Amino acid sequence: MSAVAASGWTSASEALSRWAIVGVLAVLYLLAIALSDAFLEPVYIGNILRQATPVGIAAIGTTLVMILGCVDLSIGAIISFSAVLCAVLMSGEARNVPLALVATLAVGAALGAFNGLLVVFNRSSSFILTLGSALAIYGLTEIYSGGTARGMVAPDFREFFNHRIGDVLPVLALALLGLAALLEWLLRTTRFGRQIYLIGSNREAARLAGLPVAGVTFACYVLSGLFAALGGIAVLARSGVSSTFTGRGFEFDALAAIVLGGTVFSGGRGTVVGTVAGTLVLFIAFNLVNILGFNYNLQLVLKGAIIILASAVYARLGRDH
Repeated sequence: MSAVAASGWTSASEALSRWAIVGVLAVLYLLAIALSDAFLEPVYIGNILRQATPVGIAAIGTTLVMILGCVDLSIGAIISFSAVLCAVLMSGEARNVPLALVATLAVGAALGAFNGLLVVFNRSSSFILTLGSALAIYGLTEIYSGGTARGMVAPDFREFFNHRIGDVLPVLALALLGLAALLEWLLRTTRFGRQIYLIGSNREAARLAGLPVAGVTFACYVLSGLFAALGGIAVLARSGVSSTFTGRGFEFDALAAIVLGGTVFSGGRGTVVGTVAGTLVLFIAFNLVNILGFNYNLQLVLKGAIIILASAVYARLGRDH
């Protein structure tokens, strides 16, 4: 095969792996419509977007870590801690909202920074390190909350984020789309974004080339913690109730969405657009399972199957080019 032909095949394969999830989303939505008229209702679509927003926000932050070739299993724990902390600081008063939001985001970023330091200065895998961090944060959440729901959401705060533009699109979903656009821009147009891809493709080569591997890794974990805190705030805005169990399992939903969106565990590839599309695929599938009358346990099977299948498919595409 000539160099030009090989290059053309590589470009086509890369485009397929990048945009395949959009096709999957379209096909799944058409299938959902065929099986239930509910998916034609604008209000129902708005409900799905509201459900998907907390996981989607957390997932787009963790996408940066995954492109680096690392992983962050602490985001579910950070979501739980952030929701409880924000509710406590808000205490049902509108005047407390700015302080509650700023403090919660600062704590989320600090927890992400802690993870970043662990990964940068420790030879153990990021999987093990952030798993340990998650357990510790869950413990802190239980201690801080006393094991019960604490705090109260300000009514105006919840009403604002649950307001629907044109009676269809929730403000909460607009927040997801805005944050996704911001991070996609960061990845595609900034030096920092290019460094993330280069480090994820070959960490040792990036180090030898003089790239700030430790600094970029640290910054990505800070952003992952920050976006997990935003996810916790989104959960609070959606449900109006804080709980120590709020974020449990969200890390697996986020990982499924990220992998489904084309980001590979080995690093170097992935997009925020893909992660958002992967999140929507997950939540449409979950809602379809519920409408068809299957129980929650089938959702767990579905999550596991999605991670396994998507990882295998993208790994194969990676070998092809």
